[in-house]
Amino acid sequence: MKGKSIALFCVLSLALLALSGCGGAASYADGTYEGKSEMYEDNEGGDGDGYGEVSLTISGGVITDCSFSTFQLNGDPKDAEYGKEGGVIANQDYYNKAQRAVQACDQYAQELVEAGELKGVDAISGATINYNQFQDAVKDALRQAAEG
Repeated sequence: MKGKSIALFCVLSLALLALSGCGGAASYADGTYEGKSEMYEDNEGGDGDGYGEVSLTISGGVITDCSFSTFQLNGDPKDAEYGKEGGVIANQDYYNKAQRAVQACDQYAQELVEAGELKGVDAISGATINYNQFQDAVKDALRQAAEG
């Protein structure tokens, strides 16, 4: 019985190894690629409005640098002023939430470089829309890099 289990394990391991080779990983050309997400529009006019842009640097087929920024529908960057009304913090909770989303941009970019692939980047609570924008923008940039 033990011999059959070992044989079955070996057969299954070889099958998995063979299947893992199918399709292969995408091959990326070295260079810097810009990607842009779809336009997101929050019907309530909240912080979901806008889009994201990413810049990826690939060297040796590996992502070596990434930056990610988000923008409001009108093209204004979501930065330290984002969440203010007329340059003033009118609602502290809203401002804090908006700034948490802005800060998540750097974390998403850093996680991508560390993980080496998009699957290794986790969504951050309070910045889910930014996460979706990041995913879209990175996929756009990687599509360009795969085309070389």
